[in-house]
Amino acid sequence: MTLAVRLVGARDEAEELVQDSFLRAFRSLDTFRGDARFSTWFYRILYNVCMTRIQRRRPLSTQEPAADPANGAREWADTEPDILERLESEEVRQMLMEEMLRLPEAFRAALTLFYVQDLRYDEITLVLQIPLGTVKTNLSRGRALLRERVLERMKDEVHTP
Repeated sequence: MTLAVRLVGARDEAEELVQDSFLRAFRSLDTFRGDARFSTWFYRILYNVCMTRIQRRRPLSTQEPAADPANGAREWADTEPDILERLESEEVRQMLMEEMLRLPEAFRAALTLFYVQDLRYDEITLVLQIPLGTVKTNLSRGRALLRERVLERMKDEVHTP
């Protein structure tokens, strides 16, 4: 589910795509050769379904990242000792999610599979069907671009009254 949300941005749409992927995987179980782990095979199906949806969208869509109700405003008890830490970490997590959604799909997919889904390089090459060098390049460039955007955003927020 996380991969789909990170790729398409909208939780409802991601849920639909995950269900579609499960159906496709079920219908194609006879084609699973066992060369890779089942999860890697399924991620490839899910990735293809997500990329098809993204390609069908209007070019250069200016959709805002969907708000996740689980990340909405929360009421914290006054007795909560680490309320500022929790709020700050939630803000940072939300900012990272928003910036991840702005990354090019190739970088976003590689970063999500590596850091969120905890796949190894060889598994990512199978899911994305790209060479190992390209996986490493996409991870490196994605990390650099994400770092640059987050630092720029943090600089702007610090200087904004």
